[in-house]
Formats: sequence, structure tokens, C-alpha cells
Amino acid sequence: MSTPSPHKARYIMIGGFLGAGKTTAVARLAQRLTDRGQKVGLITNDQGRELVDTRMLRAKGFTTEEIPGGCFCCRFNSLVDAAEKLTAATQPDVFIAEPVGSCTDLVATVTYPLRRIYGDQFLIAPVSVLVDPVRAARVLGLTKGASFSEKVVYIYRKQLEEADIIVINKTDLLSPAQLEELRAAFAKEFPKAELLTVSARDGQGLDEWFSKLETGEQTQAATMKVDYDIYADGEALLGWYNSTATLTAAAPFDADAVLTKLAHEIQNRLREQNAEVAHLKMTFSPNESLAGEIAAVNLVRNDFVPELSIKLQDHSAGGQLIINLRAENAPDALAETVRASLAAIEGAGTGITAKIEHIEHFRPGRPTPTHRDEQPAAKE
Repeated sequence: MSTPSPHKARYIMIGGFLGAGKTTAVARLAQRLTDRGQKVGLITNDQGRELVDTRMLRAKGFTTEEIPGGCFCCRFNSLVDAAEKLTAATQPDVFIAEPVGSCTDLVATVTYPLRRIYGDQFLIAPVSVLVDPVRAARVLGLTKGASFSEKVVYIYRKQLEEADIIVINKTDLLSPAQLEELRAAFAKEFPKAELLTVSARDGQGLDEWFSKLETGEQTQAATMKVDYDIYADGEALLGWYNSTATLTAAAPFDADAVLTKLAHEIQNRLREQNAEVAHLKMTFSPNESLAGEIAAVNLVRNDFVPELSIKLQDHSAGGQLIINLRAENAPDALAETVRASLAAIEGAGTGITAKIEHIEHFRPGRPTPTHRDEQPAAKE
């Protein structure tokens, strides 16, 4: 960034594994800050393009820059460029960054380099890592259920290890006893992190967490050790699928119902392949609606139910569908799964025709950070 700001902008990074609820939390925090008169710039990040997260945040009216094609750590210069674009457009008081859910080592490769290189412009908030409690309980061995391969779990645990704050989200999914057991396990295995419990969707516990992000500073200490061979292997086990499609029909249809049915079709096919879903996110933007009106559905585990997080009020005769699917499976298999699921929707008597306009499916490449600072820069 070329010109220092007259005051430091706060940089907040909310990480966590795929499906933890990061985008919902980011939107909640951005709305809180906006309501308090602060200017907010959001930065989303993914291995691919055509992101549901970006579409959802922009639909809520937030100024959002998107960094595709790799993690923040490997796209550090793009992260700074995105911040510069937001600064030129809106002069944000606060930047909120949502990193890729399969990435770790973000303290050494993102926040410490930001402090060292752009310390005159950014004040770095504590690094939060959001977790889905059901997934976390399985990873920590508290409960049984479908999980990921050992090398994918390595990434999950490393995310927790570097957190200043571990935020247990979706607290309604556990009983009080189960939640206490999970808290005790986190405290034992990751003692340096502060533990908070929230429900980003319902707003429970957010005030305490957000207050820490608004006023606190990142803990400064030597960074954790990361085996980049295991990290790379773990990321490579995850298949990535992004696509956009045009849905058309002779008569208006219930887009919420169609989106939910499509999610179930994809889920059932993944179960048949024993392919554990990390996150399936889809949005539908109707042609005839006002800008920002969308339907959105999420699926975060094979044994959970697809959830409509945003609903449309009216039926639609057509529009754009965006699909983001991440699962432990071959990319080609994910592409075939989505193709077959769309065909099932077309053949279910809905009168809908689906035409895929853009598609990409791949495994993430080896992470190669632009910078890696093992120690924080000296505090001014």
C-alpha cells in the first residue's frame, strides 16, 4: 500500500475449518461495526473462483473484495492489493478477512508479515478460529462419526494450535454436558487459546467475542512448527468444485425447495461414495428480483441436513446458481456428482433446465507462502 493512513485500520482475521460458520460470523461482525458508524471492508479468499461467500456478503450490502486462486499465505501481495482497493473505495476503519477453510499457519505467513511490513497501517486483532462442535468432538475423539483422513485432521488441529481465541460455534447442537466436555478437551490440548462459545446464527455470545476483536491485539510469541509435506498432502486430499449454472423454467418455481432438493441429491451421492463433505454451499440469484435477493443453502457434514440460511419470498422463472463443494474425494468424482444431481433435478417433473456456464474442479496445490515470520516484529 503506497500511502500510510492517518490512523491504523484494525485487521481482523476469522479462520476455521470448512463449514464452521465463518461467513455468518463475518456478516454479523460487519453489521455490528457498520451500525456503530465504522466503515468496514471485507476480504474473502478461496482456492477457486465464483465464491458463494462473496455473493452472500455482497447481497447483504457489504463492500467485499475476493482473492481467488490460493490461500492468503500464498497470495499475500493480493491480500495487500485487496486492502488497498477497499481503502481507495471506502477508507475502512476495519478490515475483516475470511481465509480459506483448509489453510493453516496464518499467523506466521499473514499476520506477522502484515505487522512487520505494514505495521504503520494495521493494528492486528487476536486471531480467532471458529469450530463446528460436532466436527470438533469427532476430531478430538470425544464422539464417533464420519471424519477426515489423518493428514486432513493435521490441518484442522494446526488451525486450533495457532489460535488466540477458539470459538465454539453452533452451541445449540450440543447438550450442556457435551459442550462442557468439549471445552475441557480444548483447554487440555490447546491451553494457550482463550475459549468462547457462541451461536453466530442466533447471536448468542457474540458480544463478548466481538468486543475482544474490536479492542484487543494479537498475542505475540514464537510461531508453531508446521510440516509442510503433511500440510500439502492434507490439502491435496480435498477435492474442490466450483461452478455457475443458469436455471430456466417454463413456469415460476420454488427456488428454496429446488435448492434444498439439489443439496440432498448431492449429499446422497457423496454418501454412496463414502466421500466426507467438508462444505457444500449454493446460492440462487433470480433474474427478476432486486439486486441482492438470493436463496442460500449449506451442508457441513454427510450426516447433517442441508439448511436454508437465506430464503426467497417469491417463486422464480430462472436465475443463476453458484455451487461451491469441498469434500474428501477426487475432483472428477465431485464434478460427476454435481452433474448427476442437476440431471436429477431436471428430471423430477420440475420443468427446470440447468445449463452449466462455468466449472472448475481440482485439488489444491502445495502451499508456498510469500513470507513466513517465525517471530513477530518488534512492537512500536
